[in-house]
Amino acid sequence: MTTATTRRGDHRVSPVFLGILAVTAVTGWATWTGYATQRGVAVFLFVTAAWIVSLCLHEYAHARTALHSGDITVGAKGYLTLNPLKYTHALLSIVLPVVFLVMGGIGLPGGAVFIERSRIRGRWKHSLVSAAGPLTNVLFAAVCTAPFWLHALDGVPADFRFALGFLALLQVTAAILNFLPVPGLDGYGVLEPWLSYQVKRQLAPYAPFGLLFVFALLWVPSINTAFFDTIDAILRGLGVDDYSRYCGQELYRFWRGTPEVCAVSP
Repeated sequence: MTTATTRRGDHRVSPVFLGILAVTAVTGWATWTGYATQRGVAVFLFVTAAWIVSLCLHEYAHARTALHSGDITVGAKGYLTLNPLKYTHALLSIVLPVVFLVMGGIGLPGGAVFIERSRIRGRWKHSLVSAAGPLTNVLFAAVCTAPFWLHALDGVPADFRFALGFLALLQVTAAILNFLPVPGLDGYGVLEPWLSYQVKRQLAPYAPFGLLFVFALLWVPSINTAFFDTIDAILRGLGVDDYSRYCGQELYRFWRGTPEVCAVSP
């Protein structure tokens, strides 16, 4: 197996990631119990920490799938430790997604771990390596929305429900943006192995600008409306009500003040 050629330490979970998990657990508890004097602060810290955890798992999924597909170098690069500081583009993978989350409440796709594609044989394996990351966001969204579509919200405090609704919004947004077949995004990585060499060569120069192109399109009112209508439809299909998502986002941006409608659970 490919894992036999990696060192045991390459798989050891980083204390940095464990620290982020601890923050997620503590702030999740504070959100659940209402322990924090400022409820928005608890939601802000919980959602931000959980979002960083999802980004780490996204990149880990890419690396782990690459390892089992033939790229044994990911272990030595530290990608299997879940340490966000080991990513090739820590700014793109962690910092920018968190900044965009704080500024606009959107799930920005992260950057990428560096995969040595020449070590991987088979088009299906290449596609799976690219798909593994956004599929992690899909799984994370399923976990966040489970209490909604399982109708298991009895006893769940309002603020925790709001936080889950907002987290689900972020995960669905990230999954859809990542799966877009645009050079530089994972969706294009899924399709790329099946394209002709000529097409790949023509599209390669645009990969560094793919994400910028997507965000430029989202500034177009009609495209922006269609995109977020799609997000809303998916979340409603998963049982996440508009009220929970709205209040989750408003509580997250606590510095703007909490609307009266979100003061208590309906």
